Amino acid sequence: MDKRTPEENFAALNLALPPAPSPLGVYKPGLQMGELYYVSGHGPVQTNGQLIIGRIGDTFTMEEGKQAAQQVGLTILATLKAQLGSLDRVKRVVKVLGMVNCTSDFERHPYIINGCSELFAQVWGEEMGIGVRSAVGMGTLPDNIPVEIEALFELHQ
Repeated sequence: MDKRTPEENFAALNLALPPAPSPLGVYKPGLQMGELYYVSGHGPVQTNGQLIIGRIGDTFTMEEGKQAAQQVGLTILATLKAQLGSLDRVKRVVKVLGMVNCTSDFERHPYIINGCSELFAQVWGEEMGIGVRSAVGMGTLPDNIPVEIEALFELHQ
């Protein structure tokens, strides 16, 4: 059985983390409460620090939306590393809430959020990397980002 750490799993993916974003309002990017770590809603920050902008069903296809959700997952990982020092401090994914900026006729919200969920499953493994989840459509999101995701993690004691 593979016993790689989350940091080793992430390194094997050969994906680059964007810079951890700074809050654009009055909130914290993440907050630890006992063994739980809450991550505020994140958007898709690219490695150059710029946001991905657009709407699924309009400027983006479903596949592009899924890629944007993966980028949000990478942005969340960047915040976890910046705030906690290492992805290895995270024991498991507890909950993911994914919000999709899409046209009113778009109905495949879960497919989009799989971009983030699949990334987390690769980092923490099937058992610990998949938690409970909601995936919902929104009429708009801040700065016209295609996806916003917030998450809850359990930390190692």
